[in-house]
Amino acid sequence: MQQVETKVPRRARLGADLAMLAVVGVLLVAALGAGGLTLYQQFYGPSAFVSRYLDLLSSGRAADALRVPGVAVDRETLDEAGIDIAASEAMLRHDALSPLTDVHIESEKPADGKIAVTVSYEAGGHAGTSTFLVEQDGWAGVTPNWRFTKSPLAVVDLTVRGADQFAVNGFEVDRRQVSAAGATAAPLDPLPLLVFTPGLYSVTVDTPIAESSGTGVLADTPLAITPLDLQTEPTDEFVDVVQKRVEEFLTECTTQEVLQPTACPFGLQVVNRITSPPKWSIAKQPDVAVAPDGGYWQIPAADAVAHVEVEIQSLFDGSVEPVSEDVPFQVNGTIRILPDGSASIRVGSPGEPAED
Repeated sequence: MQQVETKVPRRARLGADLAMLAVVGVLLVAALGAGGLTLYQQFYGPSAFVSRYLDLLSSGRAADALRVPGVAVDRETLDEAGIDIAASEAMLRHDALSPLTDVHIESEKPADGKIAVTVSYEAGGHAGTSTFLVEQDGWAGVTPNWRFTKSPLAVVDLTVRGADQFAVNGFEVDRRQVSAAGATAAPLDPLPLLVFTPGLYSVTVDTPIAESSGTGVLADTPLAITPLDLQTEPTDEFVDVVQKRVEEFLTECTTQEVLQPTACPFGLQVVNRITSPPKWSIAKQPDVAVAPDGGYWQIPAADAVAHVEVEIQSLFDGSVEPVSEDVPFQVNGTIRILPDGSASIRVGSPGEPAED
């Protein structure tokens, strides 16, 4: 049998090769496009911009975070957001930041001509999510620059009852030093503190007079105002000091040899004449407590007993009778913390406090 040799036309082979090259080219372009998109998202896109800001917070670089475009705010921006333009910047520092971990970009979506980037994270061990608005801010060569459309700063409106000194995430603060009103600030005036978002801000009090365990707030919304009202408790040492001062005050009252000691919470009324100066003593000192009173403290009414010995002469027949009598009374008071940190205690009977 004769073998016949066949040949594929040269033009057909060339077409097949070109088609294969075209497929390879398309795949290469697609791969380059996908790689470029990934590179854009990881290094040059809005999500990358937000991630770099969060990385700065995570590493405690507060000063660098403030320099990120769109973070720092002026008075006009604060005023438009309804924030006190005198809000303190004391918390915008490394020492006041809490740990920020497990940061993940959840989404990146168009929003009113801007781009909304939503992130999840753990701030001080508490899970949270935040959404940031960003916009393009020119170009750096062939790559875009970005800035926050709305600053990621926020405000904690802090009220600390019973103390001027406190700590935020361990960073110690004196209210009178960071308040715009200084030493004249009223104790219940909220103290506006600018903070980074996201972040957990825990306030504690540990002074010789007052104490409080940590009470925190998660700042997770840009340019939002979050109130934080913290009630402190008196320390045992402070209560002991107040007890001692009240006892000293009452003991001093007993040195007055009159039936009604001046500015004191006890006394004796008689209709007859006394023939000798009264001798007072305290038979039972009050068991003093210290309770919150707005931004200060008070001494709730406590029972006590004074004792008086005096000779009384009858106006009817002139007879003299020795009197030895216990006189129950109540004592209360108010306590104010002075600018130097000391306490001013006013002691008296209910309704008529007298200064110690």
